[in-house]
Amino acid sequence: MTEARCDQLWFTIAELTAARIPSLSGRQLKRLGPQWRASQPDKVRRRAGRGGGYEFHISLLPAAAQARMSRQTKATGPAPAKPKSANDERSRTLWARYEGLSKKQKDECARRMDALKRIEALSQAGLTDSAAVAVAAGETKIAAGTLWRWLRMVKGERRADWLAALAPAYRSTKTFNKCDERAWNALLTDYLRPEKPGFSACYRRMKKAAVKEGWTPIPSERALRRRMEAEAPRAARVVARDGRDAAKALYPAQRRSRAGLSAMSAVNFDGHKFDVFVRFADGRIGRPFLIAIQDVYSGKILSWRYAESENKIAVRLAIGDMVERYGIPDAAYLDNGRAFASKWITGAAPNRFRFKVRDEDPNGLLVSLGVEIHWTTPYAGQSKPIERAFRDLCEDVAKHPFCAGAYTGNKPDAKPENYGKRAIPIEEFKAFADQQIAEHNAREGRRTETAGGRSFDIAFATSMESAIVRWAAPAQRHLWLLAAERVTARKPSGEIHLFNNRYWTPELNQWTGQKVTVRFDPDNLAAPLLVYGPDDALIAEAECIDDAGFASADDAKTHAKARRDYMKSIAQTEALRDRMRIEDLAGLYADKKQTRRPEKSEAPEPAVKRLAVGWHGPTDKRSEDAMDQEEFEAAFGRGLRLVSE
Repeated sequence: MTEARCDQLWFTIAELTAARIPSLSGRQLKRLGPQWRASQPDKVRRRAGRGGGYEFHISLLPAAAQARMSRQTKATGPAPAKPKSANDERSRTLWARYEGLSKKQKDECARRMDALKRIEALSQAGLTDSAAVAVAAGETKIAAGTLWRWLRMVKGERRADWLAALAPAYRSTKTFNKCDERAWNALLTDYLRPEKPGFSACYRRMKKAAVKEGWTPIPSERALRRRMEAEAPRAARVVARDGRDAAKALYPAQRRSRAGLSAMSAVNFDGHKFDVFVRFADGRIGRPFLIAIQDVYSGKILSWRYAESENKIAVRLAIGDMVERYGIPDAAYLDNGRAFASKWITGAAPNRFRFKVRDEDPNGLLVSLGVEIHWTTPYAGQSKPIERAFRDLCEDVAKHPFCAGAYTGNKPDAKPENYGKRAIPIEEFKAFADQQIAEHNAREGRRTETAGGRSFDIAFATSMESAIVRWAAPAQRHLWLLAAERVTARKPSGEIHLFNNRYWTPELNQWTGQKVTVRFDPDNLAAPLLVYGPDDALIAEAECIDDAGFASADDAKTHAKARRDYMKSIAQTEALRDRMRIEDLAGLYADKKQTRRPEKSEAPEPAVKRLAVGWHGPTDKRSEDAMDQEEFEAAFGRGLRLVSE
């Protein structure tokens, strides 16, 4: 019992003398010291530390002196001692165990602590340990043996840790009634299925099989249900019965702050299929797609396009609308869908892993504009805030009275009673949806971090006043209005074949058989396309060549005229060739030694001379004149060469 006293209850003779107790002088205390050691050894102990000596319990003093020492101790407090690391670790262990107790067990700790406080008070009043325990047992109706056991639990512990040290040594073992392992495995397999059967039905099937197979023992359904909850954690049950996507909700979603962004610093876009039947221009009935781009900072929907499917053409046009109205964003967040990861949009991006990647792939639209691309998880609203906007549009558009009779429901088993009664013309639906998106941006009272009760429009406009936004040059407009393809300029003319059309311009003669990049408008294939070289330098603008009718004379004349014009355009090449006569070129390249005429030498006379016989009529004057002219020109040419030499 005495070892359990805290330090402020024990004093040396010097400390008692320094306290200046009125009824006890220093000389009296020195005489009482040996008497106390002889008569009350249980209230005297050796002093720890250098110097030795004895310490005396406060209960040895008169009541007035005890009150004075208690007041003085509370006022000044004991000198703070630096706790040892072992004590700190012990304290953390005790309190960690205490925090894991239930409320009922913590109340039991408090009851035990009250009993020890009563024993402590009785001891301070002058009773011995045995007497104090006996009196406390009678007052609290707790057996003396139990009180002694609680005193042993706090023996050696710091006074501040008594409550934690009194925690019951209860450990939840969660033992369950014994069950045949085969029956338990059958119950687990049946219950943990995607079909999500009820536990009672699984138990009945297992129990029926147990009778047939002789499995024993089989506990009650309630006992096995408790074991299921204990051995199969909720996360494991959710994964097995509801799937991994449902299990993701068990982990807290990441909450990202937008305060560090500004307007147009980042955008995210995605596609949404409306739950509304519309009639397209060709008479077909279907559900339209919305391709939308949202500013991450403000939440405003910047641009959008409608399409019959989520395709790269609609994505390209939506990006073009955004760039023309608000500028070029610094970063874009999009998922790895076929429409967004196509070569037209993200081609040549270093982190693009969709489709087959080739080194010669042309730069996509976002890459050409210098936008940093970030890929997100599909169907993840945490990574794409636009998913939240689409949920609003489901209410504002699909379930609006304007779409009554055309609403399809958001899943097959949620079809309304008037399913399929109406199909809205596509142009009327576009006009209505445009109004709702504009109202979505202008609605006041938005409680987002950046809106602060304002509308998305106002939050965006306010940030744009101080934001630094890049704008595209007019020459860059073709980047988002045209799509890029890598094609070969065909021999021999260099013409380009694309979507059963032919395109050509004279500049393509230099690129015959080589790979070039073409940009074109998919919505207007008859328009000229732009041709770029491997280094993305513009080559020329190629016109579309129409096929001529087989028996069309007008088409033949038009083609002939175009060819004559082409032949005239290459006349300059012939002029370059005729800048020097061929004879002059031959003389320039000829060897001077070989061109010099050889000296005349007397020819040897033949041994037999043959006499010329035949008609000696008059000679043809034209032949003589002709020979004279040829000889003259030859001689004149030789003379010029001599002069030039």
